[in-house]
Formats: sequence, structure tokens, C-alpha cells
Amino acid sequence: MAVVRFRHGGQPMDLARDLGDIQGEMNRLFDTFFGRPSQVGGGMERVWAPPVDTYETKDDVVIVADLPGLNEKDIHLSITGDVLTLRGERLWNDAVRQDNCYRAERWSGKFERSLPLPIPVQTGKVKAAYRDGVLTITLPKAEDIKPKEIKIDVV
Repeated sequence: MAVVRFRHGGQPMDLARDLGDIQGEMNRLFDTFFGRPSQVGGGMERVWAPPVDTYETKDDVVIVADLPGLNEKDIHLSITGDVLTLRGERLWNDAVRQDNCYRAERWSGKFERSLPLPIPVQTGKVKAAYRDGVLTITLPKAEDIKPKEIKIDVV
């Protein structure tokens, strides 16, 4: 004998569908948090924020951003003060009509991230490399904040 649970309204529970509903609500919540709507041309357009990792090595601050499907010419970087700004746009695949789409989870549209730099960097020596949809930005630390080894003389 199997136990079948019913929801309010007499519908049997379908765990996969219920989890999908929960995931959909969580996605909607994150979309409204990370994908801020913006007014462009009188209509609403989703603005997405590519995920980034920021870490430091002995000599550099490194920022890694996932930007699959973009051409490096579509990615723009700038530094103003202690903020790195990453912006660009991923276009919708025009070969696919939106009304024929069953699922569209990949973000398209304009994006912009303003990332505060945790420590001073040498802005003139910043390097950026883009490979396999991953942008790696290497920002050399300012010389005055790099740790200096002090030799101790024995007298």
C-alpha cells in the first residue's frame, strides 16, 4: 500500500514538480535581486550581473568573471579610484524566436558590475585575459602595500 499525499484542493503531490516550483520561486527571488529591471527605450529590460571571484596573491589582486558567449570586444573595463567597472552586453540569439522558446535560463542583455578593490593597485599595469568564456583581470598591488622583508643583521 502506497501513501499518497494530497495538496489543498485535492491534487496529488508531485515532488519533482513541487521542487521545480520552489526552484522557480528562488530563481525569481534572485532575479529580482541580481537582475535589476531597468528602463530602456520605454520597456523593461533585465540587467544581469555576471558572477565574479576576487582573490589576492602575493603580488596581485585577481578578479575572475564568467562571461560565456561574449566576444572580448563586447567587454569593457575601467578603473575609477578604487572601483573596477566591468560592463558589456550579451545579445539574445536572433535565430531563436522568443515565443518558440520552452526554457530560457541564460541571461542576455546589458550587464554592469562595479567592484570595489580591497587594496590599492597599480592601475597602469592591469592586465586582462579572456579565454573560454572566462575573463581574468590581474591587478598588481601598489608597491607601498606589498610586504617588505627586512634583513636582520647579527652584530
